[in-house]
Amino acid sequence: MSVFDDIIKEQRGEAVAAEEVVEETTATVDGLNVDDSGLTEEEKNAVAVYADTINLHDTSAIMEYGSGLQKKMADFSGETLNAAKAKDLGEIGDLLVSVVGEVKGFDSDNEKKGFLGLFKKSQAKITELKARYDKTENSINTICNTLENHQVTLMKDVSILDKMYDLNMESYKEMTMYILAGKKKLEEVRNTELKELTEKAEQSGKPEDAQAARDLADQCDRFEKKLYDLNLSRTISMQSAPQIRMLQSTDTQMAEKIQSVIVNTIPLWKNQMVIALGIHHSTEAIEAENAVTNATNELLKKNAETLHLASVEAAKANERGIVDLETLKATNQELLNTLEDVIKIQKEGKAARANAEVELKRMEDELKNKLLEMSKD
Repeated sequence: MSVFDDIIKEQRGEAVAAEEVVEETTATVDGLNVDDSGLTEEEKNAVAVYADTINLHDTSAIMEYGSGLQKKMADFSGETLNAAKAKDLGEIGDLLVSVVGEVKGFDSDNEKKGFLGLFKKSQAKITELKARYDKTENSINTICNTLENHQVTLMKDVSILDKMYDLNMESYKEMTMYILAGKKKLEEVRNTELKELTEKAEQSGKPEDAQAARDLADQCDRFEKKLYDLNLSRTISMQSAPQIRMLQSTDTQMAEKIQSVIVNTIPLWKNQMVIALGIHHSTEAIEAENAVTNATNELLKKNAETLHLASVEAAKANERGIVDLETLKATNQELLNTLEDVIKIQKEGKAARANAEVELKRMEDELKNKLLEMSKD
């Protein structure tokens, strides 16, 4: 928060004889409330100091008020969108399914031929089993290397999203401080300077005094609209926070699934291969044939249970959407509410301007009549 940070640093550097009491303020801009409950005492003081620097007589200053922060938030929203678009989670899901498919395909071949059929009589059977294992292992290793690269990318994205979240919250607070400072200055000008100019114009009846009051009133209205725009940007920043966390949660879940395949599924499959080879050597002894048969049956059951669990989890992962429907509904409702509020404010602004035009016409007529009266005298 560049502007307010500088003010806070200056306040910390000054020797303060007595503590300054800053009253809590609430800014109401077209029906939207912004309060300083989330600010520290130093930040509240910075708001008060910055409010004194605002010049409502400077049209360009009004136009530029908070525009730098709005642009930063617009760029930030673009970065968040690009981060979401860049995610190729479908490819990761396909790779995870491929690993399960390779393991399942290998064990399915075992089931069709039967473990005993593979281990009986000939060394060619064990050679065939090892050859199929090597082929499947090569495929799985290739897939896992790609998955590990994706995992590294996902974890980097999680870290980046943490930083994006912190930056978004800083922008949200700075936008709040801009709005509070602007509202404080707006109320001060309307209650003092504008009121004095209006009273002076009424007493003097001079056109130039009336014009001066009108000019300042117009500047106040422009500044109020600017504060409303800042409030919209602040709302966008508020909505960005859960969106960033949703992206981060998705990346974390996918990284965890990749980790599970690498540290659980693959080692389990290799362990089963070792067990299969051990069973082969056991079957060479006729006395151990029944024991081998029982072990083989247990292995088949374990394989079936493992494959069932892996298939179910993979199906669940594939069927689940990246964003829950209830989240989309809530976001959509918020957007609808925002649009309704904007339409309402526009209608109210239009009606206010129409009333102002009528009042200006009446004032002009009064001024003309007064001038005519003066010319007759």
